[in-house]
Amino acid sequence: MFPKNTWYVACTPDEIEDKPLGRTVCNETIVFFRGEGGKVAAVEDFCPHRGAPLSLGFVRDGQLVCGYHGLEMGGDGKCSGMPGQRVRGFPSLRAYPVEERHGFIWVWPGDAEQADPAEIPELHWAHDPEWAYGGGLYHVNCGYRLMIDNLMDLTHETYVHASSIGQPEIEEAAPDTQVNGNEVITSRHMENIPAPPFWQAALRGNDLADDVPVDRWQICRFTPPSHVMIEVGVAHAGKGGYDAPEAYKAASIVVDFITPETETSIWYFWGMARHFKPQDSELTDKIREGQGKIFAEDLEMLEAQQRNLLAYPERQLLKLNIDGGGVQARRIIERLIAEEREATPAEQAS
Repeated sequence: MFPKNTWYVACTPDEIEDKPLGRTVCNETIVFFRGEGGKVAAVEDFCPHRGAPLSLGFVRDGQLVCGYHGLEMGGDGKCSGMPGQRVRGFPSLRAYPVEERHGFIWVWPGDAEQADPAEIPELHWAHDPEWAYGGGLYHVNCGYRLMIDNLMDLTHETYVHASSIGQPEIEEAAPDTQVNGNEVITSRHMENIPAPPFWQAALRGNDLADDVPVDRWQICRFTPPSHVMIEVGVAHAGKGGYDAPEAYKAASIVVDFITPETETSIWYFWGMARHFKPQDSELTDKIREGQGKIFAEDLEMLEAQQRNLLAYPERQLLKLNIDGGGVQARRIIERLIAEEREATPAEQAS
């Protein structure tokens, strides 16, 4: 299960640039498109005429046209026309609250009356010229909480990402986990260590020496429903670590928006917001390529893990101190789901 009365990243604007996009979010089958005036819209991906997916159609004059028999649908879910037919009396489809912000398209799959655009997280780097962003999208056959666990405990980097960002010093540095309301923060700091290959390249990209000891940090921040932002970076050792002057470090934010598709599959929007050389598009492409390869290494492990958990549902998993961030994130998610369930009967009775 997953919280529904919240905002999830559904897609990016380029995915609906030329045609409608069908995507399942939290078990809700939705079609996204640009309606009247170019405003993004989201309705059920189901034609009320014969049940065809509306996402197989096209957009004309701001109306979503079914690709089967030409029924037209507005962004409000109401049938607006069909060649030679009277359809304005057709029942409306469900329309979902949707917002375009920070370079993403967000959807609220729960109770539309509770949708508040002010609750979409503020991403300071998305509009700051001192930052650059590059990212991508993976479809992963694992539950969303497994991905959150993965991102809140970076000990696995030593093994899964040994050739890029992994190094033994990660598991030698104990993580610290704090809970601040609905936010979980897991931090790890390493001092006077060699930079792994990915960070050597980042140092070079920032015109810094890559063959000297560095101080490294990883600060993982979970916020509901399933967002994880990870402050990462290295600085030349002895210059202040996380607080080092910009002239001595390469720092970024790893951006992770994890959108449940079903109980055992996700849409994983990943990227890196970089706070050095923001105008260097070639560097952005190189970092995106390297980061994409790193995340691809996670996918094989996570999908195999999900298959194992489905095959052995009776197995109880061990919890260690390195799991603190994921455990606390799960507690917050479970509380939010329980609160939604408790509110539903009262809402229905009113």
